[in-house]
Amino acid sequence: MTSVPGVSSTHIKNFGDLKAAARSGARQAVWDFLEGGAGAERSVAANLDEFDRWTFRPRILTGSKPPSLETTYLGWPLRMPVATAPFGADGLFHPDGQLAVAGAAQDVGALALAPHVSTHPLERIREVAPESALMFQLHPVGNLANFRRLVRRAESAGYRGLVITADCPTAGYRDRNLANQFVYEDVMRGNYRGETDHAEEMFGEFRAMSQPVWTFDYLAEALGETSLPVVIKGVMTGEDAVLSADIGAAGVIVSNHGGRQLDCTPATLRQLPEVVEAVGGRISVAVDGGIRRGTDVLKALALGADLVVVGRLAAMGLCAGGRDGVRRALEMVAAEMVKSLALLGRSSLAEVDRSMLQPA
Repeated sequence: MTSVPGVSSTHIKNFGDLKAAARSGARQAVWDFLEGGAGAERSVAANLDEFDRWTFRPRILTGSKPPSLETTYLGWPLRMPVATAPFGADGLFHPDGQLAVAGAAQDVGALALAPHVSTHPLERIREVAPESALMFQLHPVGNLANFRRLVRRAESAGYRGLVITADCPTAGYRDRNLANQFVYEDVMRGNYRGETDHAEEMFGEFRAMSQPVWTFDYLAEALGETSLPVVIKGVMTGEDAVLSADIGAAGVIVSNHGGRQLDCTPATLRQLPEVVEAVGGRISVAVDGGIRRGTDVLKALALGADLVVVGRLAAMGLCAGGRDGVRRALEMVAAEMVKSLALLGRSSLAEVDRSMLQPA
């Protein structure tokens, strides 16, 4: 299924085609929501620009074999070191929303992070990707009972882990959304339609972003009843990475929310080495922000990431052609990674390290 007549993922040959197809499949306000960020969008630009600060140092005559992208994350096998981000309001981009994203991730052996405020309920998303190592993302908002209600639903549906997005004590100040007077709450209620007794209360807590009582200690208490591994998203400093590890998190995601929350933050790729050094191998480290190509993924891995999370790239694929479009986006990332690894003289991700990069 495609988002507009005449757009087919088979016509997407490169990343330029993908963006063009996505743009043609979205009305202006939706495109601004997808592409835009907070304030003057300096954080958005910083995320993208940081990748240009690094260049590759290829080695020759290494005797390398055809490269493999196989890896593990939290012990789960993946065919590529990539996860799709838990972007909500997904029905804006295609009616299938995260159903298509999770299905496409399963198709290519990537990880999918299903969002708290998705268009479709978490149980339905799990149904379309029953074989994948799917994780469920939550915002730490509201009272403990309602938070745990969602955790129990994720456990019952067979999710393999939880992602806690901790960098949203309030919504970002987004100039484009304000100019467009853009309202999109109706496509964020999927997980509340199944909570008939508490739906309005729980969605009201999310809208109010009632987070002030949430601290690292309170989060640890909230998660005390689950055996699922927990990853904390929104970490931008070594200090917060250490605190995350101290409360038992299995990993962190270095993230500035794609530049959509606080403007004028440093690029996530720039903060990645600080976080990696701070945790010292105690927990896993993933990163998002500005990843548009396979070469971007390799640079992030070389700087210490165990996993790379793609948000706008997956959303563009969704706009361009639903499940087929997302799958095509991920396939292009994988194809460029394989080609680039071969040209770098590497055979596997185990051989990707800081020595293959130098400042531009």
